[in-house]
Amino acid sequence: MATTTPKVMGYLPQDTPPFGKMLLLGFQHVLTMFPATVLCALLMHFDVSTVLTITGLGTVVALLGAKFSMGNYIPLYYGSSFSYIAAVTAVVAVLQPELTFGQAATRETISVVQAGFIATGLINVIVGLIIRATGGKAGIDKVLPPVVTGSVACVIGIGLGYSALSMAAGTCCGVDAAATPDLTLKWWLAAVITLLAAFIFSVYLQGKGFIGMLPILLAGIVGYIVAIPLGLVNPQFVTPFLTVPQLTFPVFNHPLTVTVLVGVGVMAIATIPESTAHLYQISLYVDHLAEEQGREKLGLNRFIGLNLMLDGLNDLVNGIFGSTAGTNYGENNSLMVITRNYSGTVLISAGLISVLLGFIGPLKDAVNSIPTAVSGGLSIYLFGVIGMQGIALMMAEKVNLYDPANLAIGATILIVGIGGNIGFPGGFLPIPLLQGIFPYGWPAIATGAVVGIVMNLILRVWKPPVVRGEVQFQ
Repeated sequence: MATTTPKVMGYLPQDTPPFGKMLLLGFQHVLTMFPATVLCALLMHFDVSTVLTITGLGTVVALLGAKFSMGNYIPLYYGSSFSYIAAVTAVVAVLQPELTFGQAATRETISVVQAGFIATGLINVIVGLIIRATGGKAGIDKVLPPVVTGSVACVIGIGLGYSALSMAAGTCCGVDAAATPDLTLKWWLAAVITLLAAFIFSVYLQGKGFIGMLPILLAGIVGYIVAIPLGLVNPQFVTPFLTVPQLTFPVFNHPLTVTVLVGVGVMAIATIPESTAHLYQISLYVDHLAEEQGREKLGLNRFIGLNLMLDGLNDLVNGIFGSTAGTNYGENNSLMVITRNYSGTVLISAGLISVLLGFIGPLKDAVNSIPTAVSGGLSIYLFGVIGMQGIALMMAEKVNLYDPANLAIGATILIVGIGGNIGFPGGFLPIPLLQGIFPYGWPAIATGAVVGIVMNLILRVWKPPVVRGEVQFQ
């Protein structure tokens, strides 16, 4: 007797939802990436309209690059990366020390910084080519095994916990809601209600059709409505309807060019393991959905080298036209996992919406009016899911955490990455070496990743003893 497999809601990368649903799902992606991308622009003194437009363009270029290269999409959204903030602000501070938070630098200053973003793009492309030439997943596992990539994913998510809580409490981004107890309570109230809404919608709308794929958008709307009577929403539609993003182009003949190429370019080392971890995570969940739907698994983790080359292509787009260097966003990965929507065309629509945000002033103003407390409530959930995905990755790859080698590698990455990111100003370890490259210290997440990689390479060169018939560590 034949059985009918029940329909499982969700979209694989090759699926295209109906147009209206595609736009809603795309806007949800924009809502998810918007706070971090805009915050990066403000911190690095880049023009917000330009960053929105060019990061959206870079996302579309990377997605189409995957489609043309492998016949399918690698479902990742590219936004501005926090990894570059210290290196960029150090250069900007030298050229324009008078700038305050959120004030855009001149085109001349941004052009100098862009040379570093070109360097990050080339580094990603070169590493991706090496990986493709040396065995793909098998080759990358020798340098970046699951215990490293999974632990880095945990660090990225949990290490951002303080940022999420700061947004919820109103103690970040030049805001000091904590100075007034009543205002602090309002911020926390909006953040907690937003978080609870995201939780309830994510859990209880599962299996309820298309609406079950919009939990973050719905939670954002609930949080926004709640924030209005609390006095946290202050929309100011002051931008002309049509704006033109400020495009700038890199220069390579400035006295600081070499410093920028090294100081900014080396930050790619933070995004390479991050991007690899994100690809592993999204591949895991895409294949799980395909299995539930009775369709062929895609095995996207086979395309690690191509993925890094696309990362580099995205950075080159940003570096050429005057936006901040980027990375594929764990927040949007979390959104896809929560909604079970991995459609490449949805991500392309999100990229195009972001491009339009740079041109349409009132639309940008409306999204920008979302209270930081609401973004904080969503971030608590989304950043936490990033960390949990790292754990899921290690479970899926059957990482033996009774093995003292794996324990040592994972533990070191977690402590250096999370402890450094939360415990030191800006997330930079106060190590007085290579201060010309790292004037504010060593970036904790990148340092933790590199230490984990080095520890793994030691094991490759100096083989540990094999204990048969018993667990090595209990």
